[in-house]
Amino acid sequence: MNRPGWLGALIVMLCAAMFGSLGTLSRLAYAEGMEPFAFVAWRAGVGALGLWIAILLFRRGRGIREQFSTLGSRVRLWLLAAIVFATGLNLAAFLAFDNTTVALALLGFYTYPAMVAAGSALLGRERLDLARVAALALALGGMAAVVLGGPTQVAGADAAARASLLGIGLALAAALFQTGFVLTSRGYATLPTDLAMATILLGGAIASTAISMVTDGAPALAFPFERPGLLALLLYVGVFAAAIPSLLFLTGIRWIGGVRTGILMLFEPVVGVALAAVFLAEGLQPVQIAGGATILLAAVLVQRSSGGRSGASEAVAVAPAPGGP
Repeated sequence: MNRPGWLGALIVMLCAAMFGSLGTLSRLAYAEGMEPFAFVAWRAGVGALGLWIAILLFRRGRGIREQFSTLGSRVRLWLLAAIVFATGLNLAAFLAFDNTTVALALLGFYTYPAMVAAGSALLGRERLDLARVAALALALGGMAAVVLGGPTQVAGADAAARASLLGIGLALAAALFQTGFVLTSRGYATLPTDLAMATILLGGAIASTAISMVTDGAPALAFPFERPGLLALLLYVGVFAAAIPSLLFLTGIRWIGGVRTGILMLFEPVVGVALAAVFLAEGLQPVQIAGGATILLAAVLVQRSSGGRSGASEAVAVAPAPGGP
C-alpha cells in the first residue's frame, strides 16, 4: 500500500530532530559527571535492547535465526567491519561534543557525504562528475571557514582554540568512520536492515563498554546508578535518540526512498545548532554560519547527483547519522 509522501517526510524530519538532540543531551550528561565513553556505552546498550525488543515484537521471532544462520563468512566479516566503523564513529563524535561546540562538531561530521563521493570515485564505483567535484570543493571551503572563522580575542583563547580544533578533528574522524561505514555497507546487504542495525548497535554496545572499562574503569559505567536524574536521561537517550529514530529512519527510507531521506536528514544539524543555542548558549560566528551552510549545500549536491542511481552514492543518503548505530 502506498503511503503519502508527506507522512514519510514527516517521519524522517522527526528522526532527524531526535538525532539532532544528541549533542545537547550528551553535554548535559557530561555536566553531571558522565564520561564520553561511558555515555556511548549506555546509549548503545539501551538502544540495542530497545531495538531488539521492537524487532521481536514486530517479527514475533519469525525468520530471525534463519537470517543469521544463512550468512556466509564474508558477510559476517563485513558486518564485523560495520560494527568497528560504527563504534569508532560514535566514540569520536561524542568526544567531539566534549571538546568543541555542538554546532562545530555537527558541521565537521557533515563533510562525510563529500568524503563518500570521493571514496566511491577512488574505488571506481562512481564517476567523479562536475557535481561531485563542486561538492568536494564546497565542503573543503566550508570546513576551512568553520575552523578559521571563530573568535580569537577571548579570555583563554589559546586553550579554547586548541580544544576546539581537537573537537573539530574528532568530528572529521567521525566523518571518516562514517565514510568507511557507508562504503562497506554493500557487504552485508543480504541481511535485512532492521536486523543489521540492531546487530551493529549491540556490537557497538559491547565494544564501547569494553573500551570504557579500560579507559575509565567500572565506576564510570556504574556512576549513573548514583544519580537518578542522570540515569533517566540515559534511558531517554537510548530509547528516543537511538532505538526509536533508528526505526523511523528505516521506515522513512522505505516510504520515500534513500535520496529524499538523505536530504531531509540535513535537518539534524539545524536542530542540533538550535538546541545548543537555546540550552547551552552556544553560537556561531557569521563566517562559520556561512561555512556551515556551504557544507550542507555540498551534501545536498551529492544527494541530488545520486538521484535515480543505486550503489555507493545511494548509500550516502541512507547512512546513519551521528546518533545512528
